[in-house]
Amino acid sequence: MLKPAAAMSRLGTETAFEVLARAKALEAQGKSVINLGIGQPDFLTPGHVVEAAVKALRDGQHGYTPANGIPPLREAVSAYLNRCYGVEVDPARVVAVPGGKVTMFFAILMFGEPGAEIIYPNPGFPIYESMIRFTGATPVPLPLLEENGFAFDADVLLDLITERTRLIIINSPANPTGGVTPRAEIEKLVAGLADHPQVCLLSDEIYSRLLYDGREHVSLLTFPEIADRLILLDGWSKTYAMTGWRLGFGVWPESLVEGATRLAVNSNSCVNAATQYAGIAALEGPQDSVEMMAKAFDERRRYVVKAMNALPGVSCVEPGGAFYAFPNISETGLSAKEMESGLLNEAGVAAIAGTSFGVYGEGYLRLSYANSLENIEEAVSRMESWLARR
Repeated sequence: MLKPAAAMSRLGTETAFEVLARAKALEAQGKSVINLGIGQPDFLTPGHVVEAAVKALRDGQHGYTPANGIPPLREAVSAYLNRCYGVEVDPARVVAVPGGKVTMFFAILMFGEPGAEIIYPNPGFPIYESMIRFTGATPVPLPLLEENGFAFDADVLLDLITERTRLIIINSPANPTGGVTPRAEIEKLVAGLADHPQVCLLSDEIYSRLLYDGREHVSLLTFPEIADRLILLDGWSKTYAMTGWRLGFGVWPESLVEGATRLAVNSNSCVNAATQYAGIAALEGPQDSVEMMAKAFDERRRYVVKAMNALPGVSCVEPGGAFYAFPNISETGLSAKEMESGLLNEAGVAAIAGTSFGVYGEGYLRLSYANSLENIEEAVSRMESWLARR
């Protein structure tokens, strides 16, 4: 009998893909399902980005590339970050990877081991906790509460740090809640970290271009006092509707670049060559598609919040960023998993139980409004009918 390593039993999954698979199975049986589960823009990648990849292939870009990414891509990332935040980032600190998850995978592998503690947001992206457990480190949840708009509380976070803390993960704008942490809390965190020089910080800023109502994205890159222990995670998937292209980047402290590059060599070798040229075109070309998507998401966001607050037993705070709503369903009398299962199997609406994002997600449901307004309206109608029948 095969006996995989014990660490495999600690490896979780991303439930959105499981719900997607169940939804597809129901559709194969002829049932109508509206998917508000998967976090994927319902827009095509901009045409000039596609053409850049096609040109690269026709020009013969078919081989291996440097493990950390081709120099023009890393230079384009550096220039992009300068335009966004007014900071100078040495392209040598940029490591291109096949998707945003890979940066968090590398960071958690780098700092996670038995005896270490890693603080992560809860509810939060499920791969954080999954990977922490996989490494043998102890996951320490940072509660994100509805009364704070699902922003983290810097005082609470700083109180969680012990002598065993090796890494802190933060995510703003956040998945699954859409919460955006204000500048004051981020500044308080940065100041407090001065007392904990052994702690590294992973800032997941993959939704940095998707904010609403004039909210400010405060990048941790803009704090030079933590530059020697900050790992920035960002990429193309959400901003440019490039989920299937698998392209992301990390900005690493100088002391960790070599380790991140070695992890790339040992795992994915390099990023697909043509995709990297597409990434350059996305960063350097017209940004109107980003603005168009953000405007569409904002319209859907407003509708979803209003619609959720009109449903019996449901309430919903307004998300400040990303493309998720995280309605409170506790007054329905249903658990998060019961709601997820009932909506999918009986109402034909795919959504994700809040508990898929951690224990603090009980009583909540994640809805992705990365779907057309027409489909969202139909999904809400189905939810309303289903709740009325219960």
